[in-house]
Amino acid sequence: MSVLRDLGRRPAVQRGLGRLFASYLRLVRRTNRFVLDPPDTYERLERLQPFIGAMWHGQHFMAPFLRRPSDPAASLVSRSADGELNAIALKSLGIRPIRGSGARGRDHRLKGGAPALRAMLRALEGGEHVFLTADVPKIARRCGTGIVTLARLSGRPIVAVAVVTSRRKTFRSWDTASLGLPFGRGAIVTGEPIHVPAEADEAALEAARVAVEAELDRVHARAHALVGLPPPRPAPGRAVHSASGEPAAP
Repeated sequence: MSVLRDLGRRPAVQRGLGRLFASYLRLVRRTNRFVLDPPDTYERLERLQPFIGAMWHGQHFMAPFLRRPSDPAASLVSRSADGELNAIALKSLGIRPIRGSGARGRDHRLKGGAPALRAMLRALEGGEHVFLTADVPKIARRCGTGIVTLARLSGRPIVAVAVVTSRRKTFRSWDTASLGLPFGRGAIVTGEPIHVPAEADEAALEAARVAVEAELDRVHARAHALVGLPPPRPAPGRAVHSASGEPAAP
């Protein structure tokens, strides 16, 4: 097992696996019939450029296909070994990776949080969309404060993103990750923009955080409905929000 782990950390192997994963995601995109919701998604997003794309961890693999080839975009990617594979795949898909992540309960400097925040701010200032998972590290579908802090400092809106396929493989992981499969139906759903004022205090940041959480739940529920899947399971410890933004009944 250690031999395989060491082999997987070799740069040449990682490059090959990352590019292979990108090719697989392109295959899924080509072989699924996708719908946009709302239908005027790109006209709406044009008015928000550049925006911050919010995703749920484990549901983010197909999110790069919201981006059009002409749209400059960057994405936050962890510094882990898995993150290296993701970074290579993103490059192959035309998205610039920014390395770093949060570190709940640990020194954020160890995981590159502060430099990554500065890099994301520069990307937005330069006109790139920035995509990142909104979850608190290792707590699935619980939005953290990092994404709303980025919105407050940059002045750019947050847009919740869900890209779902009817045929998918779901894994037994902390984030219940799902990977799309070929030859089905797909939905690309975007939410209403969430703006965070520069003068937002702690209460306003918390309200924005809850709003992002609710909108991410809403767009995923909508995407599931469009492809004929049952609603997403509630995250541990809380209910999925309903379309109104209120917690759904169990």
